Order: sequence, then structure tokens, then C-alpha cells
Amino acid sequence: MDDESPDRVTQETAGDATQGGSGDVETELSRDMSLFDITFIGVGAMIGAGVFALTGFAAGLAGPALILAFALNGFVALFTAVSYAELGAAFPEAGGGYLWVKEALVDPNGFYAGWMSWFAHAVACSLYAVTFGVFLTEFLVYGGVLADGFQLLGVIGRGLLDKILAVLMVSLFAYINYRGAEETGKAGVIVTFIKVVILGIFVAFGILATIQTPNWPAKFLNSPRFAPNGIVGIIGAMGFTYIAFEGYEIIVQSGEEVVEPGKNVPKAVFYSLAIVVPIYILVAFAAIGGIETIPELAARAGVPASAPTWQLLGNLGELGIIEAAGQFVPYGVPLLLVAGLTATMSALNATVYSSSRVSFAMGRDRALPELFSKVHPEKRTPHLAIFLSAVLIALMAVVLPIETVAASADIMFILLFVQVNWTVIKMRKTHPDLPRTYEVPYMPWPPLIGIVLQFMLTPFLLSALGMEIGLGPDSHGFIALVTTAIWMGLGLLLYYGYSQRKEEEKIEEETPTVTTEQAPAGERREREQRILVPVANPATVEQLMRTALDLAEERDAEIEVVSVGTVPQQTPLSEGRQFVDEQRAVIDQAIEFADEERPDVPVSGKIRIGHDVSQAILNTIEQDDIDLVLMGWRSRPRRRDFVLGSNVDEVVTKSRCDVLVERVGPAADSESIGSVDSILVPTAGGPHAEFATEIARAIARRNGAYIKVIYVRSNESDRDNDAQSILDSTGAELENIEATTEIIDGTDITDAIVEESADHDLTIIGASREGLLQQVVFGAIPEDVGRRAQSTVIMAKRDLGVTSRVTRWFKNRRS
Repeated sequence: MDDESPDRVTQETAGDATQGGSGDVETELSRDMSLFDITFIGVGAMIGAGVFALTGFAAGLAGPALILAFALNGFVALFTAVSYAELGAAFPEAGGGYLWVKEALVDPNGFYAGWMSWFAHAVACSLYAVTFGVFLTEFLVYGGVLADGFQLLGVIGRGLLDKILAVLMVSLFAYINYRGAEETGKAGVIVTFIKVVILGIFVAFGILATIQTPNWPAKFLNSPRFAPNGIVGIIGAMGFTYIAFEGYEIIVQSGEEVVEPGKNVPKAVFYSLAIVVPIYILVAFAAIGGIETIPELAARAGVPASAPTWQLLGNLGELGIIEAAGQFVPYGVPLLLVAGLTATMSALNATVYSSSRVSFAMGRDRALPELFSKVHPEKRTPHLAIFLSAVLIALMAVVLPIETVAASADIMFILLFVQVNWTVIKMRKTHPDLPRTYEVPYMPWPPLIGIVLQFMLTPFLLSALGMEIGLGPDSHGFIALVTTAIWMGLGLLLYYGYSQRKEEEKIEEETPTVTTEQAPAGERREREQRILVPVANPATVEQLMRTALDLAEERDAEIEVVSVGTVPQQTPLSEGRQFVDEQRAVIDQAIEFADEERPDVPVSGKIRIGHDVSQAILNTIEQDDIDLVLMGWRSRPRRRDFVLGSNVDEVVTKSRCDVLVERVGPAADSESIGSVDSILVPTAGGPHAEFATEIARAIARRNGAYIKVIYVRSNESDRDNDAQSILDSTGAELENIEATTEIIDGTDITDAIVEESADHDLTIIGASREGLLQQVVFGAIPEDVGRRAQSTVIMAKRDLGVTSRVTRWFKNRRS
């Protein structure tokens, strides 16, 4: 291979070079998530277990003023959200706040940011796990599977069963994350949509029940008053539920996988808050206004029958809005329990994922032992980070009461957000040249206000949790404070005993460099078109490259060869570089073949690392301005719900460029592959058939091949003059090429084409003009020919654009 070819540009990092292989293969991360996807990640994280588990507790703290507490929480969260928006757009990497603080603030701030973020996500996950246990136990009791007041095996009561179920669910989702399974983007959207719909039903029936209650405003204003515990209760409720508003932390954790993160991350942060805050306010109004303090429920909650509804909700705790729904929503208890179980499972999956990612990032930086950064060689997931995070989550779920769990997570998130707000101020001075696609306005006031407001939340949170019994050893606030202090103390010991030394060693070992090899400007010539060739199977690489080289010479195009390495959702894309050897080998094979066959055609190679092969190819098509994509096809998809295979189907139907799919015939041997002496072009007219003719002309011209164009007349209704007109038009396109045309009679079009293809080395067929519903990928006839023909087949589909497709469809309908 000629590494000094003037038509090739190579970019390589020192980290990539260590993987071996050619030095002119670029490794690139594939960004797959859209603004819609990333927004719903935030919405799904905020409308999680928090709204179901914490609303009742918070009502007991703030009273009817819970409505104001939720509104103010959205206001407070906004001052930190702007900081996350600026930094998340500038640093779209896995790790989030930990990486930013580590970059901007002096040690041990960076370590503590990661240490607190890991603990906060882990404790939040334990909150969701405990809530799941409570909801599932309640569901079993409601369904009659367990009797109220049950005692399993004489020792397992309700509280212990809640904890056992919590640990089992943590173990299950840890295993799911280890296996690399994920809640896909579409599934996540569906789960979030279900939660929003059920909460919408709850709100609608709650408001209806409220306004039907005589003198209903008294529930809010005279019960005994709007804010029965004063400012302490309001701000305490804010601090207690603040965890429910931290979804933007999870948004930026996935920043490196977002398309155009500089634009979409800030939008997702603000859109998610705009959706969630009104939902929380309406849920609070419906719960407090719609419920009545009936004697049976009052006895269960341990309050007098005359107690106000907010006090009833507070004593019912995590089952508060479940019991409220049972009063005013038809089938409200099972409906809300199902929603709560769905929400907690979704949140469990997300927080196991996010907590393991933070600890993984710290292990990669050696802030935690290196075992946290280990990636399983087969599953390609950070298995030890997942396991150790799951242990921490399960421990918190078993040891701490649910109120303490929520308070501990809140304190940690508050401290982390204070650091992030200070970081955005500091980076304006230390990193003035950052690519800030979004900037916090009126700096430094918004992040400063955010710092002050969050510092205010902590003492009020602790005071509110100790309101009834004082901030003593039995108070949830006191336990949360002690838990936080113990964790911070452990972090201090770990940092000065291990992390500081290891981080210094890592800095000394790393010498990051970027090298660029580029021919002098005068020697390179900009080509008119770009052809993309995705490669994966070494057995078909050379045949695909032959076709691509023929087309590149005909079109004055350059070729880009791409191979996609995939990692599970649980693994940051950047870590996929350690698994690119296989992709690098097949790209080297393609480039070396091209250098030997056609050294004058510029060919570059790229490895894209992504979570999904087809999406990575589609991203490449869009980002690299590709004119034509040539894909291989193995002929038989593994699943019946795919036509040509999942990746081929996705690229063919969604790409905005011309597409060719080539299948090497089963009868071809190693000597006949690449030898093209005769080409068959079946045609029935239309743009796809015209495109197939263009491809046949290019290949024939480069190989000196003969072309036969056929029109299959399957019934007498086919008019001879139409068939001959199409053949004459096609023949005119093959000027200076040895070609013949023929009308063939046959009862079955596919049978006739397959039979004729046996006498030719290559068959090129355009996508058919069938009805919109039938033409899933290329159409039934081309796909059948591709499956059955013994020779090599290329299916061709021209990009018509949306307008042309709609116009053609209506024209076909009229005819």
C-alpha cells in the first residue's frame, strides 16, 4: 500500500495507533441520538419514581404549598440547568459534571465531583429500588396474592419483603446492563409516554374531583393554612424532591452520542424542564384537592378523621398518590401501581447505567482503582463498574429508610450542582476558547444565584425532615447527614491514600499527540462525488471494491470505506476504540486492494464506533455528504421481519442518496468473482431502472463487457409499443457500449429474469414501481431476483427526494 499517495489524508491519534493496523484509517465516534431522543431521556428520568414515591412525603412537609414548592424547584433547577447546558454542549462526553469540575477546579474538587455523582446516582437508584419493592408488595396485596398484614415463613413481613424485592430488582438490572441489553430509544419513549398519559388521567380526574367538592379552595387555604409548616416546610419539601429535577445530569451523560450536541444538548435540557415542571405542579394540585380523609384511610395513615388531606398524604408516604388515585380515578390503584412499577423499573435501568458510567470514568482516570475501567472482552460492557455500583445500590436500599435515601441523594446532588455552577464561572476565565454553542446569559449571576439557592435548600431539608422529633439520632435528616459525612470522609481517605498518586502517574505516562499526513495543496484535486462502501465481511470486500472502483472512475469520485464497530449502550463510545482491530483489518484489505487495482482512485478508510450499525452508516452518509452508498448483502436475513437484513433495510429506506446493494452469487467461485463479461439489465422503465442502466454502463465500460437489456411481458395487456419504447430509450443510453435489447414473454416476471440471469456474470436491476405499501425496500421482484439468481446481482435505487416520491405515488394512484 502506498502510504504517500497524494490523494489520501490520514488522521491518527496516539491512542488509536497503539491498536495496530494501517496508519491511514481514521477512527470516529458515531452520534446516533436526536434532540427528541435526548429530551425524552431527561423527561423519563425526571418523571420517574420521584413523582410517585416522594409526592406524599413532600405534601406532609409543605402542605398545600407543595404546589408552590414544585414551581420554585423548577425555578431553582433552571439556574443549574443553564450551567449544564453550556458545559454539556462544550464537552459532549460521558462523565458529565465529574469531567468538568476535574478540568476546571483544583484537586480534590474533581475527585469529589465524581465521588459524589457516583454516590448520588447510586442512592437515587436505591430509592427507585425500594419504591419498586413497596409498589410490588402493594400490588400483590391489592390483587389478593398476599393478605394484608402477611407474615411469610413466620419472619418475612411487609417491610422485609420490600427490601428483598428491591435487592432482586437491582440484581436483575445490573445483570441486564452487564449483558449489554438496553431500553432502546423507542422503548424509552414509549415507557415515558405511558407514564405521562397515566399521570394525565390522574390529574384530569383529580381536578374534576376537586372542583366538585363544595368550598374546595378551603383545602388549600384553610387546611389549617396554605403553608402549615411555614417557609421551613416549603423549602424542606423543595430539597426533599429536588432529586426529581436532576434529569439534565443524565442528559449530559449521553452527550457524546447526540447528533449536533452543541445545539441539541442545551435544547434538551430546557425542553425537559418545560415539560416536567407543569406536570409536577398539576399532580400536587390533583392529589391534595381530589382526595378525601375517609375514616378507613385515616386509620391506615394513623391520622384523625378530621385531618387535612395533605397530612393524610404525608403519613401515607410513598403510597400517597396511589391511595389518592383509588378515591377519584376509576381503577386508580392498579393503574397508578402499574405506572409506578413501570416508572421505577425504567428509572432503575437508567440509574444503574448512569452510576456505573460515572465510576467507569473515574476508573479510567485512575481516581478509582483501575478495575472500575475494565471492559468485558465479550459483552463489551464495564462489568466490574456495574457490579460494584449494584453492590452500593443494594446496600443503601437495605440499610436506609426511604426518606433517608432520598435526602442523602438530594444532599449529594446539591453539592455536585454547586461545584458545576462554580465550574462554569471558572471556565469563562480558564477556557475562553471553548466552542460554546450556548452561553449562560448575564454571567456570572445565574450560576451564583444557583449556588446560593442550593445552599439554602440543605439546612431547610434537614430541618423539615427532623420537624416532628427534632434533628436527633432518630431523624431521617440526621441519618442522611451522617451518611453524607461518612461517604465524604471515605472519599478523603481514598483520594489522599490512592487516587492522587495514581492520577499523577497517569499524567506522566500519557503523551497525547495528533499527527496529520496531508499531501501538498497543489497535488490534491477535489473530486465531484463521494462513494461510501460499508464493509464487514472479508469474503466480499474485493468484489464490492471492484464495483466501487468502476463507478469512481466513471463518476470522477473518491471512495470512502467505512467499517462500524459496535459497543453496548452501557459502554461509552470512546471505549470502543479497544475493539477496532477486526474493523481495521477489513478496511486495510479494502484499501490495499484498491491501491493495487486502481492507484489513481482516491480511497480513504474510516472506523466508526457506535451503538447501532445502520445508524452509524446513515450518520456517515449525512455528515460526509455521500452521493452513492454501495452495500453488500448476504442474501438471507436472520429474522423474518426484515427483508434484506436489519442494517441493509434501514440504510436503503432512510438514506438520502443513491443506493446500491450487491450480492455475490452462490455459483461464483474465487476465479470468476470480479470477471464481468456480460451484464443483464431487466427494465420496465422509471428512474430506478434508468439508474440501473447507468451503473451497468459504467461497469461495462471499465470491463469491456456486453449488456443485454430485457423487458419481460407477463400478459397480453402489456402493449408492445410501450415495451419497445422503453427498450429503445434504454438502448440509447448505452451508446458506444456493445448492447442488445429483447422483449421476453413469461407468465412470471421473476422466473423469467432469474432464468435469463444464468447466462450472465452480473444482473443489475432497479427498484420496482410497486404500490407504496408493497415496496418495503426495493420491491418484491428485485428482492426475489436477488435471492434466487445464481449470478451476482446489484439492486439499484435512486434517491428521488420527498417531493418526487409523493408526486410519483399520486401519479401511479391515478393511473
